[in-house]
Formats: sequence, C-alpha cells, structure tokens
Amino acid sequence: MKPRAVVLTWLAFALPVLILAAVLWHGPGSASAQQRFVWKAQSAWPATNLLHLSALEYVKMIDEMSAGRLKIEMGAAGTVVGSFEVLDAVNRGLIDATHAWPGYWAGKNSAAGLFAPGPGGPFGMDREEYIAWLFAAGGLELYNEMLQKELKMNVIVPVFTTSLPYWEPLGWFKRPFASLDDLRKMRFRTSGLGMEMMKAMGISVVTLAGGEVIPALERGAVEGAEWAIPSHDIVMGFQNVAKNYYMPDLRQPASYQEIIVNRKKWDELPKDLQAIVKWAGMAEIIRMTAVSVDQDSKAAEDLEKKHGVKIQTTPPDILKAQVEAIDKVYATEAQKNPFFAKVLKSQRDFAARAVPHAQKIRPPIEVVVAHYFKK
Repeated sequence: MKPRAVVLTWLAFALPVLILAAVLWHGPGSASAQQRFVWKAQSAWPATNLLHLSALEYVKMIDEMSAGRLKIEMGAAGTVVGSFEVLDAVNRGLIDATHAWPGYWAGKNSAAGLFAPGPGGPFGMDREEYIAWLFAAGGLELYNEMLQKELKMNVIVPVFTTSLPYWEPLGWFKRPFASLDDLRKMRFRTSGLGMEMMKAMGISVVTLAGGEVIPALERGAVEGAEWAIPSHDIVMGFQNVAKNYYMPDLRQPASYQEIIVNRKKWDELPKDLQAIVKWAGMAEIIRMTAVSVDQDSKAAEDLEKKHGVKIQTTPPDILKAQVEAIDKVYATEAQKNPFFAKVLKSQRDFAARAVPHAQKIRPPIEVVVAHYFKK
C-alpha cells in the first residue's frame, strides 16, 4: 500500500476517535470548562453606601478572575426586595445571591447576632481574634449550620467579606448629652444584638433599614442613630442632620458582611468557580480594610473641619452599663436558644485562649500615640 493510502486509511479510523475524545475531554478550553453562569443578586445596602460599593468590587473581581465565566449582576437595596428580605429572597430563588449582614437575621434566630459579631467582641475579641474564630476555629461552619439546619434555608455562605476594621462609634445625636440617664430619654436606632443590649440598659430603641435612618433622624422620629464607621457614615450624610458624633462603643465590634448564595445555584458551579467566589471574598476583606483605614481618618477630619461635627467621648457610665447588659443578654438568649448557647460557647472557649494572649503580646500603643501625637 502506498504511503498516501496508509495515511488516509489511518485517518479514516482515527479521526472519529479523536473527535469523540475532544468532546469528552473536560480540560482547559473545553465546552464544559467554558460554561458561563449569570447570577441575579441584590445587596442589603443603598446604592451610594460603601458596603454596596464593596459588593460591586467583589463581583468585579469574580468576573475578572473567572474570565467572564461567572457574572453576578448586583443591584442595590430595593431593586427586588427590601434590605431585611434578601435572605428569604435567596432561599426562594427570587434572587441568586445577596451581600448582607448577619445581624439582620437575629429576629429569625438570635444566634445570628453573634456573627455580626456580638457586643463586647464577644468576650474581648478584637478584629484579629474574631476573624481567626470565623475562619480557623469553626465559626463559618456554625453559621452555615444555623442557616441550613436551624432556619431550614436552601442557602450557603461560602465566605464572609467586606471587613470594617474598627469598632463602630456609639452614634449620631442631635443634641449633646452627659450620662446614661440622658441617653435613656432618647429614641435610638440600632440593630442586631446591640439592640437587645441597649434595651437591657433601659434605652428606647428602634430598628430601621439603611435608607430609612437619615430621614428618621432628620424628622425627629429618633434622636440618635448608629450606622457604621466615619468613612461610611459621611457617605450616608449623617453630618447633614446631626452634629454630635459619640465614640467609642462596645455595641458593634469590627464586622464582616456575608455572601449568601442559593444552594442550587452554588451546586451548579464547577469547583474552580466555587473557589473563585470564596477567595475573591477573602481578597475583598483585605482591600476593603485598606480602603476603610485610609478613608476613615480622612472622614473624621473632614467631619470636624468641613462640617462642624463635634466628635464627643462616650460617657463612661454608658460603657460600664454596656458590659453588664451584654452579660444579661447573652445569659438570657443562651437559656432560650440552645443553638445560641452552642455558638456562644465556641466563641468563649476560643476567646479564653486568644484574648489573654493578645493582651500580653500587644504593646501599650497609648505610649506611642502620646509620644508622637499628643505633645
């Protein structure tokens, strides 16, 4: 047989096999690997809020890291449902995912407030200790257990994201005050377990979604309100309706937002896209922390120098009352809710080891601050 005939004969048998192999192969460049997904999502934040902007940065990362294979169309609060309805909307499949805050679900299960995180740290945990509990000591797994088993939600939280690096201030007030008794005469907007703590202190509290807080403060429906930290609050416009900004506070430690995904949509993703969703969230923690630290000091300076805001020191009797109220709230909720008790024990056991160590190894930074900035 001539060489040309041999080649043609070989191709006649081999070509169908090669075509079949190409179809079945699931390596890079295959039809399977290039499958594209589009999620409809909504955050719990107003469009101009930095948390929503963080959500937009997060989905941009996913788009770039996946080369466009996973696109998440992220709307602001109210695009489909209200801020407090996004969890139920993801569960029902009305939206595929949301960027929200665990404290909003404390009404469904009080344990959700411990992932906000809870008042006091909890147990003195600062940002570093809490993130270690969340990602290295079982916190994320407990949160998914709460959503999936306790609340029977068809969702998964693959990652937390959007770190707010500082403890939130006490809040904004239309008039100055000097004591806990003065605060008890006001209506105050807050949320999560911090609301229960304030109630235990004898303070009249209300909870409002983000877009409702400024109007309520402006028209006098509340005399005081909290939202986040200076770099976020200045964007919301608190300085336009109140001029007294009190800090520090024990109500809301440095916090993390969540990415909640419909379980069916999550299970449809190939493993590499699931990994991108997870690690993009971890990257956004770093990015948002850097942005917040940079912008927060600038915002505080602008609030005072450009907007006439007085940054006031929280009266000491309020902080003392908060610690006592935190213990009462935790004890009451742990007695009522076994899962709350389970999460609280996990946090306390971790904090008992991590917090005393942190206090021993961290130097008294006040000495350095006094040397450089209080001369």
